[in-house]
Amino acid sequence: MAVTATEIEQSTVAPARSGRRRRTPLRGWNWIGGTAAWLWLVVVIVPIYWIVITSFKTQSTYFVTNPLAPPAEPTLENYRLVLEADFATYFANSVIVAVGTVVPAVLLAFMAAFAIVRGGHSRFLRWVNGLFLMGLAIPLQAAVIPVYLIIIRMRLYDTLGAIILPSIAFALPLSVLVLSNFIRDVPKELFESMRMDGATTWMMLWRLAFPLTRPAVVTVAIYNMLQVWNGFLLPLVLTQSPEQRTLPLALWTFQGEYGVNVPAILASVVLTTLPIVILYAIGRRQLLSGLTAGIGK
Repeated sequence: MAVTATEIEQSTVAPARSGRRRRTPLRGWNWIGGTAAWLWLVVVIVPIYWIVITSFKTQSTYFVTNPLAPPAEPTLENYRLVLEADFATYFANSVIVAVGTVVPAVLLAFMAAFAIVRGGHSRFLRWVNGLFLMGLAIPLQAAVIPVYLIIIRMRLYDTLGAIILPSIAFALPLSVLVLSNFIRDVPKELFESMRMDGATTWMMLWRLAFPLTRPAVVTVAIYNMLQVWNGFLLPLVLTQSPEQRTLPLALWTFQGEYGVNVPAILASVVLTTLPIVILYAIGRRQLLSGLTAGIGK
Protein backbone atom coordinates (compact mmCIF):
# COMPACT_ATOMS: atom_id res chain seq x y z
CA MET A 1 0.00 0.00 0.00
CA ALA A 2 1.45 3.38 -0.98
CA VAL A 3 2.19 6.00 1.65
CA THR A 4 1.82 9.61 0.65
CA ALA A 5 4.20 12.42 1.61
CA THR A 6 1.46 14.08 3.66
CA GLU A 7 1.06 10.98 5.85
CA ILE A 8 4.84 10.77 6.39
CA GLU A 9 4.94 14.43 7.41
CA GLN A 10 2.03 13.98 9.83
CA SER A 11 3.66 10.87 11.35
CA THR A 12 6.91 12.78 12.01
CA VAL A 13 5.25 15.93 13.34
CA ALA A 14 2.85 14.11 15.68
CA PRO A 15 5.54 12.56 17.92
CA ALA A 16 7.32 15.90 18.13
CA ARG A 17 4.11 17.61 19.21
CA SER A 18 3.39 14.84 21.72
CA GLY A 19 6.96 15.18 23.05
CA ARG A 20 6.47 18.91 23.50
CA ARG A 21 3.21 18.22 25.30
CA ARG A 22 5.00 15.84 27.66
CA ARG A 23 7.78 18.34 28.40
CA THR A 24 5.50 21.29 29.04
CA PRO A 25 4.20 20.08 32.45
CA LEU A 26 7.79 19.40 33.52
CA ARG A 27 8.77 22.98 32.80
CA GLY A 28 5.72 24.20 34.68
CA TRP A 29 6.60 22.09 37.74
CA ASN A 30 10.20 23.35 37.67
CA TRP A 31 8.95 26.90 37.69
CA ILE A 32 6.63 26.20 40.59
CA GLY A 33 9.36 24.35 42.47
CA GLY A 34 11.82 27.20 41.94
CA THR A 35 9.30 29.74 43.21
CA ALA A 36 8.57 27.61 46.28
CA ALA A 37 12.32 27.28 46.95
CA TRP A 38 12.78 31.05 46.84
CA LEU A 39 9.80 31.56 49.16
CA TRP A 40 11.22 29.02 51.61
CA LEU A 41 14.60 30.77 51.44
CA VAL A 42 12.90 34.04 52.40
CA VAL A 43 11.11 32.31 55.28
CA VAL A 44 14.45 31.03 56.58
CA ILE A 45 16.53 34.15 55.94
CA VAL A 46 14.18 36.75 57.44
CA PRO A 47 14.33 35.42 61.05
CA ILE A 48 18.12 35.07 60.84
CA TYR A 49 18.40 38.61 59.49
CA TRP A 50 16.15 39.90 62.30
CA ILE A 51 18.20 38.13 64.97
CA VAL A 52 21.49 39.54 63.69
CA ILE A 53 20.40 43.17 63.26
CA THR A 54 18.51 43.21 66.55
CA SER A 55 21.59 42.03 68.42
CA PHE A 56 23.26 45.32 67.41
CA LYS A 57 20.40 47.50 68.69
CA THR A 58 20.03 48.97 72.15
CA GLN A 59 17.20 47.92 74.42
CA SER A 60 15.71 51.43 74.34
CA THR A 61 15.60 51.68 70.54
CA TYR A 62 14.36 48.12 69.98
CA PHE A 63 10.74 48.92 70.88
CA VAL A 64 10.49 52.20 68.93
CA THR A 65 12.07 51.26 65.60
CA ASN A 66 11.01 49.07 62.70
CA PRO A 67 11.90 45.46 63.65
CA LEU A 68 13.33 44.73 60.18
CA ALA A 69 15.17 48.05 59.80
CA PRO A 70 18.93 47.94 60.42
CA PRO A 71 20.13 49.90 63.45
CA ALA A 72 20.95 53.54 62.82
CA GLU A 73 23.78 53.37 65.37
CA PRO A 74 25.03 49.76 65.73
CA THR A 75 26.45 48.89 69.11
CA LEU A 76 28.38 46.00 70.62
CA GLU A 77 27.01 46.68 74.09
CA ASN A 78 24.81 43.58 74.00
CA TYR A 79 27.74 41.32 73.18
CA ARG A 80 29.79 42.92 75.97
CA LEU A 81 26.91 42.34 78.38
CA VAL A 82 26.64 38.69 77.33
CA LEU A 83 30.37 38.04 77.68
CA GLU A 84 30.41 39.64 81.14
CA ALA A 85 27.44 37.54 82.33
CA ASP A 86 29.52 34.33 82.78
CA PHE A 87 29.10 33.40 79.12
CA ALA A 88 32.47 31.63 79.15
CA THR A 89 31.31 29.35 81.97
CA TYR A 90 28.06 28.47 80.20
CA PHE A 91 29.91 27.91 76.94
CA ALA A 92 32.43 25.60 78.62
CA ASN A 93 29.61 23.63 80.25
CA SER A 94 27.90 23.18 76.88
CA VAL A 95 31.14 22.02 75.27
CA ILE A 96 31.78 19.51 78.06
CA VAL A 97 28.24 18.15 77.85
CA ALA A 98 28.28 17.98 74.04
CA VAL A 99 31.68 16.29 73.74
CA GLY A 100 31.05 14.05 76.75
CA THR A 101 27.81 12.88 75.13
CA VAL A 102 28.68 12.63 71.45
CA VAL A 103 32.02 10.82 71.69
CA PRO A 104 30.86 7.92 73.92
CA ALA A 105 27.47 7.71 72.19
CA VAL A 106 28.93 7.47 68.68
CA LEU A 107 31.63 4.96 69.73
CA LEU A 108 29.16 2.74 71.58
CA ALA A 109 26.60 2.99 68.78
CA PHE A 110 29.19 2.14 66.12
CA MET A 111 30.45 -0.91 67.98
CA ALA A 112 26.90 -2.04 68.78
CA ALA A 113 25.83 -1.61 65.16
CA PHE A 114 28.84 -3.62 63.96
CA ALA A 115 28.06 -6.43 66.41
CA ILE A 116 24.39 -6.48 65.38
CA VAL A 117 25.19 -6.63 61.67
CA ARG A 118 28.08 -9.10 61.81
CA GLY A 119 26.43 -11.31 64.43
CA GLY A 120 22.92 -11.16 63.05
CA HIS A 121 22.33 -14.90 63.60
CA SER A 122 22.68 -14.53 67.36
CA ARG A 123 19.39 -14.47 69.25
CA PHE A 124 20.86 -12.24 71.93
CA LEU A 125 21.99 -9.63 69.39
CA ARG A 126 18.59 -9.67 67.71
CA TRP A 127 17.05 -9.03 71.10
CA VAL A 128 19.47 -6.14 71.69
CA ASN A 129 18.61 -4.67 68.30
CA GLY A 130 14.92 -4.85 69.13
CA LEU A 131 15.63 -3.16 72.45
CA PHE A 132 17.34 -0.27 70.66
CA LEU A 133 14.40 0.04 68.28
CA MET A 134 12.02 0.18 71.23
CA GLY A 135 14.08 3.08 72.56
CA LEU A 136 13.04 5.15 69.55
CA ALA A 137 9.43 5.03 70.74
CA ILE A 138 10.19 6.52 74.18
CA PRO A 139 10.28 10.35 74.13
CA LEU A 140 12.46 12.27 76.52
CA GLN A 141 9.48 14.04 78.07
CA ALA A 142 7.92 10.72 79.10
CA ALA A 143 11.06 9.49 80.87
CA VAL A 144 12.24 12.69 82.52
CA ILE A 145 10.74 11.86 85.95
CA PRO A 146 12.31 8.35 86.16
CA VAL A 147 15.60 9.84 84.95
CA TYR A 148 15.37 12.49 87.66
CA LEU A 149 14.83 9.84 90.36
CA ILE A 150 17.72 7.72 89.07
CA ILE A 151 20.05 10.74 89.05
CA ILE A 152 19.04 11.54 92.63
CA ARG A 153 19.78 7.95 93.71
CA MET A 154 23.17 8.10 91.97
CA ARG A 155 23.98 11.38 93.79
CA LEU A 156 24.70 13.14 90.49
CA TYR A 157 22.09 15.87 90.76
CA ASP A 158 23.33 19.36 89.86
CA THR A 159 26.38 18.07 88.00
CA LEU A 160 27.25 17.95 84.32
CA GLY A 161 27.34 14.16 84.55
CA ALA A 162 23.62 14.24 85.30
CA ILE A 163 23.09 15.72 81.83
CA ILE A 164 25.67 13.59 80.01
CA LEU A 165 24.51 10.12 81.07
CA PRO A 166 20.83 10.46 80.02
CA SER A 167 21.87 12.24 76.83
CA ILE A 168 24.05 9.26 75.87
CA ALA A 169 21.18 6.87 76.54
CA PHE A 170 18.73 8.81 74.38
CA ALA A 171 21.27 9.25 71.56
CA LEU A 172 22.04 5.53 71.22
CA PRO A 173 18.82 4.14 69.59
CA LEU A 174 18.80 6.37 66.51
CA SER A 175 22.58 6.23 66.16
CA VAL A 176 22.58 2.41 66.20
CA LEU A 177 19.78 2.30 63.64
CA VAL A 178 21.53 4.63 61.20
CA LEU A 179 25.00 3.10 61.57
CA SER A 180 23.75 -0.47 61.29
CA ASN A 181 22.09 0.34 57.95
CA PHE A 182 25.37 1.70 56.60
CA ILE A 183 27.50 -1.17 57.94
CA ARG A 184 25.02 -3.66 56.45
CA ASP A 185 25.80 -2.26 52.97
CA VAL A 186 29.50 -3.05 53.27
CA PRO A 187 30.10 -6.16 51.09
CA LYS A 188 30.51 -9.32 53.13
CA GLU A 189 33.30 -10.44 50.82
CA LEU A 190 35.54 -7.70 52.23
CA PHE A 191 35.09 -8.99 55.76
CA GLU A 192 35.69 -12.56 54.65
CA SER A 193 38.84 -11.52 52.79
CA MET A 194 40.23 -9.77 55.85
CA ARG A 195 39.30 -12.77 57.99
CA MET A 196 41.26 -15.06 55.67
CA ASP A 197 44.25 -12.73 55.97
CA GLY A 198 44.21 -13.22 59.73
CA ALA A 199 42.48 -10.02 60.75
CA THR A 200 40.68 -9.97 64.08
CA THR A 201 37.19 -8.62 64.65
CA TRP A 202 38.65 -5.48 66.20
CA MET A 203 40.81 -4.88 63.12
CA MET A 204 37.84 -5.34 60.78
CA LEU A 205 35.85 -2.90 62.90
CA TRP A 206 38.33 -0.02 62.72
CA ARG A 207 40.27 -0.72 59.51
CA LEU A 208 37.37 -1.71 57.26
CA ALA A 209 33.97 -0.79 58.62
CA PHE A 210 34.93 2.58 60.09
CA PRO A 211 36.61 4.08 56.96
CA LEU A 212 33.75 2.92 54.71
CA THR A 213 31.06 4.33 56.99
CA ARG A 214 32.83 7.55 57.99
CA PRO A 215 30.19 9.83 56.36
CA ALA A 216 27.48 8.12 58.41
CA VAL A 217 29.54 8.47 61.59
CA VAL A 218 30.04 12.20 60.96
CA THR A 219 26.34 12.64 60.19
CA VAL A 220 25.30 10.91 63.41
CA ALA A 221 27.87 12.88 65.42
CA ILE A 222 26.70 16.25 64.09
CA TYR A 223 23.05 15.36 64.59
CA ASN A 224 23.63 14.32 68.20
CA MET A 225 25.78 17.40 68.77
CA LEU A 226 22.91 19.64 67.65
CA GLN A 227 20.44 17.83 69.89
CA VAL A 228 22.66 18.10 72.96
CA TRP A 229 23.84 21.65 72.25
CA ASN A 230 20.25 22.89 71.99
CA GLY A 231 18.96 20.70 74.83
CA PHE A 232 16.89 22.53 77.43
CA LEU A 233 14.78 20.02 79.36
CA LEU A 234 17.55 17.92 80.93
CA PRO A 235 19.63 20.91 82.13
CA LEU A 236 16.46 22.50 83.50
CA VAL A 237 15.40 19.42 85.49
CA LEU A 238 18.77 17.94 86.50
CA THR A 239 20.72 21.08 87.45
CA GLN A 240 20.06 23.94 89.83
CA SER A 241 23.12 26.09 90.47
CA PRO A 242 24.16 28.80 87.97
CA GLU A 243 27.64 27.22 87.71
CA GLN A 244 26.16 24.14 86.00
CA ARG A 245 24.00 25.94 83.45
CA THR A 246 24.40 25.32 79.74
CA LEU A 247 23.87 27.95 77.05
CA PRO A 248 20.14 27.35 76.35
CA LEU A 249 19.38 27.55 80.06
CA ALA A 250 21.62 30.60 80.49
CA LEU A 251 19.30 32.70 78.32
CA TRP A 252 17.23 33.14 81.47
CA THR A 253 19.96 35.42 82.76
CA PHE A 254 18.68 38.23 80.57
CA GLN A 255 15.07 37.90 81.71
CA GLY A 256 14.23 40.31 84.49
CA GLU A 257 11.25 40.51 86.80
CA TYR A 258 9.42 43.13 84.75
CA GLY A 259 10.94 42.81 81.29
CA VAL A 260 13.20 40.95 78.88
CA ASN A 261 16.37 42.31 77.32
CA VAL A 262 15.60 41.08 73.81
CA PRO A 263 18.75 42.45 72.07
CA ALA A 264 20.98 40.81 74.70
CA ILE A 265 19.17 37.50 74.33
CA LEU A 266 19.60 37.62 70.56
CA ALA A 267 23.29 38.48 70.96
CA SER A 268 23.58 35.38 73.14
CA VAL A 269 21.78 33.38 70.44
CA VAL A 270 24.27 34.58 67.83
CA LEU A 271 27.24 33.61 70.00
CA THR A 272 25.62 30.25 70.77
CA THR A 273 25.05 29.51 67.08
CA LEU A 274 28.60 30.31 65.94
CA PRO A 275 30.13 26.96 67.09
CA ILE A 276 27.43 25.05 65.23
CA VAL A 277 28.10 27.05 62.05
CA ILE A 278 31.84 26.39 62.38
CA LEU A 279 31.18 22.70 62.98
CA TYR A 280 29.01 22.53 59.87
CA ALA A 281 31.66 24.32 57.79
CA ILE A 282 34.27 21.77 58.89
CA GLY A 283 32.15 18.64 58.39
CA ARG A 284 29.94 19.85 55.55
CA ARG A 285 31.34 17.49 52.92
CA GLN A 286 31.09 14.41 55.12
CA LEU A 287 27.64 15.44 56.32
CA LEU A 288 26.29 15.86 52.79
CA SER A 289 27.83 12.54 51.75
CA GLY A 290 26.10 10.78 54.63
CA LEU A 291 22.74 12.44 53.96
CA THR A 292 22.76 11.71 50.22
CA ALA A 293 23.81 8.12 50.86
CA GLY A 294 20.96 7.77 53.31
CA ILE A 295 18.48 9.15 50.77
CA GLY A 296 19.60 6.62 48.20
CA LYS A 297 18.95 3.63 50.46
